Parts: sequence; structure tokens; C-alpha cells
Amino acid sequence: MIRISTIFIAICMVLVAASLGLALYSVAGISGTESAIVALTALTFLILYNAVSMRLRDRSDVGSQIADLSRGTADLARQVAEFGRRLAAVEGRVASANSTNADRVQSVVGEINELGGLVKQLAATVSAHEDLLTTTGAPQAVAAPLAQPVANTPKEPAAAAETKSAVPQPVPAATPAAPIAEATGARNQTQMLATLRSAVDESRIDIFLQPMVTLPQRKVRFYEAVTRLRDERDQLIAAEEFISVAEASGLIGRIDNMVMLRCVQVLRRLMVRNKDVGVFCNVAASTLGNSTTFSQCLDFLEANRALAPALVLEFKQSTFRNLGPAETENLAALAQRGFRFSIDHVTDLRIEPRELADRGVRFIKVPASLLLDPRQASTSDIHPSDLSDLLGRFGIDLIAERIEGERAVVDLLDYDVRFGQGFLFAPPRPLRPEGASATAGALPNQAQEPQGSDQGSHGSGISSSGETATTPHRATGNAALARRI
Repeated sequence: MIRISTIFIAICMVLVAASLGLALYSVAGISGTESAIVALTALTFLILYNAVSMRLRDRSDVGSQIADLSRGTADLARQVAEFGRRLAAVEGRVASANSTNADRVQSVVGEINELGGLVKQLAATVSAHEDLLTTTGAPQAVAAPLAQPVANTPKEPAAAAETKSAVPQPVPAATPAAPIAEATGARNQTQMLATLRSAVDESRIDIFLQPMVTLPQRKVRFYEAVTRLRDERDQLIAAEEFISVAEASGLIGRIDNMVMLRCVQVLRRLMVRNKDVGVFCNVAASTLGNSTTFSQCLDFLEANRALAPALVLEFKQSTFRNLGPAETENLAALAQRGFRFSIDHVTDLRIEPRELADRGVRFIKVPASLLLDPRQASTSDIHPSDLSDLLGRFGIDLIAERIEGERAVVDLLDYDVRFGQGFLFAPPRPLRPEGASATAGALPNQAQEPQGSDQGSHGSGISSSGETATTPHRATGNAALARRI
């Protein structure tokens, strides 16, 4: 628009100057040269006038724009100042609210700590009372039948009573030891080797199952296959008594093959009832390093690859720490086929979870006494209470084994231990001969029942050494639940 108006004004000025020169030439009789000079002079004055007027008009426009800009800047400054005041007010309110909330949180935390202390005291008191009832219940039950015949007999004269009290009473003879103790105590290495060869040749290798339960629900989740050897007189020999002889004589590979076969059979029977159950099968280090024996085991496991998620192969901690090239390659072959591993016989808590997880370890069994030992906090790289969380980050579950008292369960719940194993829950039990049940008293549905069913399982259980043992009535889990809350 500016260019069009400027062109129009220029055209008008040219027309005015030309009209003036033409008028002077035609009317006044001035020559053409003079008329042209006058016309050019008029055109020049018109141009100068237009330029000056436009410059003045531009200056006035710039001044008005500057004034408008100054007014806008002033308004913006006022708005910014208002926003600053509002922001300061909001920050003050937020700071006061944060301080108030912090005070409230501190008060709530103090109350929670007090409640936690009270709950711990209550749990300790309940646990102590239950332990007291457990320890005093059996002597009272034994003393009652002994006192009853005395009350039913007629009273004797005082002289006879004094005479009887003066005569020393015979001391009852000591109870004979269990057959397992007599059998294993008198055997030397040669006899043990002969017994071991005979048992392996005649398939006298028995499998006992000990459940692993979830904490604090105590629901059976896994079973550990415990190996027992029967001699010619059907007396049981524990694994820790013949395992060294078997490794030295080279029979451990045949034993592991037989145990692995039994574990697969047991696992198939268990999975008919419960698909979420698993079986831990112990494997010796010499079996892992022997190429011939391991190839047989690998072929058998390859044929039962469908059971890999439920069959856990268990090795000692010393085995993992002393793996050679052959053992590492064989372990990787098992992990490649989907089998998971567990570590037991843990002697210290110096554990590298990342390295173990890379090798396929998914479970670590630590004795409860080792976890609850306060000296482990100074000797290990991590506090025992943080071990379960650390292992869980790498997909490894911590199992506390050899649990024998309710107090240990209460303390382990503070360590966030998810699984437990020990005589408190159930001892190792043999398989039923007819094969109808795999546990003969430690079934998943029975292990979840309260004291009634567990009392029967403890009263006539078979211990790890194969001898019958009578265990006291198990206390309830009230203390554990109270401590967990």
C-alpha cells in the first residue's frame, strides 16, 4: 500500500508540474524552455515538500510506537511483579504445608515404631510362652500315667512306707539305641564299601522326601529327595555316612543315576495332583566332572526335558567354587536345556549373586543358624537381613534350612525369607511301597493344616539318620504372624 500511494503522489506531482508549465506556455506566452524550467522547479519543490512531510509523519509515528511500547513494557513489568508476589505466596504456603506434613509424618513414624516395639515384645512373649508350653507339656503327660497307679494302690502302714523309702529304688535300664546307630557305628570303611556295592547292585537305594514350605503360610512348594541306603538287614544308612566312600570308590555316578530316576518318577506322581510342585535332586561334584557318567545323566535328563522347570539339581557350595573347565561346560549344557540349580551346604555368606544367576542358579539353601548368627554381619559383604532382597534382584530365592524351632521362624520372617525347610515342618519321609502317594504324610494339602495334622507327622517321623524319633508338639504360628505384621 505504501508503494502504491507513493507512486500515485509522484504521478500527481508530475501532472501538476506539467500542467503548470503547459499553462505558462499557452496562456502567458512564455517560451517552451522557460516553461519546462518552471515546471521542473515546481516538481522539485513538490518532491521536497512531500519528502519533508513524510519524514515528519514518520517521526510522529515512531514516537507514538515508542510510547505504546513503553506502556506495554510497563504493563508487562506490573504483571511480572504480580506473578512474583503470587509465586512467593504459593511457595510460602507449600513450605508451611511441607513442614506441617513433616511433623505429622514424624509423629506417625514415632507411633509406628512404638507399635512395632510393642508387637515385637508381644511376639517374643507369645513365642516364649509357646516354647514353655511345648517343653512342659511332654513331662506332664508322662508324669500323669506314672502317678495314677500310686493313687489307686491302698495305703500302706507308715513303717512299711519308711522301709520302702530307705531301700534304694532300681534305676531303669537305658533305652537301647536305634538300629541305625548300631549298624553304622560298627562299620569300617571296608564293610561300608561292601555294603554299598551290594546295595547298588540290588537297588537298595531309597528316597526320602522332606518338604520345603512357604513362610509364613507354610504351604508346601518343593520337596528335597534325601538318599538312604539299606543294608542286608534292611537297616538305613544316612547319605553323609556313605557318600565319601561312594565318591572314593567311583560308585557315586551309579547312585546319582538311580536317585535321578527315582526323582523323575516321584515328580511325575506329584504333578498329577499339583502342577506347581518341584523336587530338589542332589548331584555330586564327581558326577558333574565325569564325562561318562554325566553323558548318561544328560541323556536321561534330555529325555525328560519337559520336567525341567520342576526338577532342580542341587550342588554343594564348594562344588561351585571349584568348577573346572569340564564341570563348567557340563553345567552350561544342563542350563541350556532349561534345568535350574540350587546350592546347599553353605558355610559362609560370601556369595556373588550375579555370577550364580548367570550359571543358572535359582535357589540357595542357607542354614537358619548361619543366617541368624550375628557374627556373619562382620565377616560377609552384606548383612544377612539384606541377603534375600539382594538375591531376589537376580532371580534367586533364599531357602532357610534346618529350622527346628518357632523362634527361628519368627526371626527369619524379619529377614524376608520366603521358603523354609526343617524338622519343625516335617522330617524326611519314605515313599509308599505301592506308589500311590509320594510323601506318606507330607502331602501338600496336609502340610497346610494346623497343629492336628502336623502333630501326627512329627510324632512318628523318620529322622535324617533313618531312626524313629518322637518330636514334641509343634507350637502354633501366632508368634510368627504377629512378628510378620
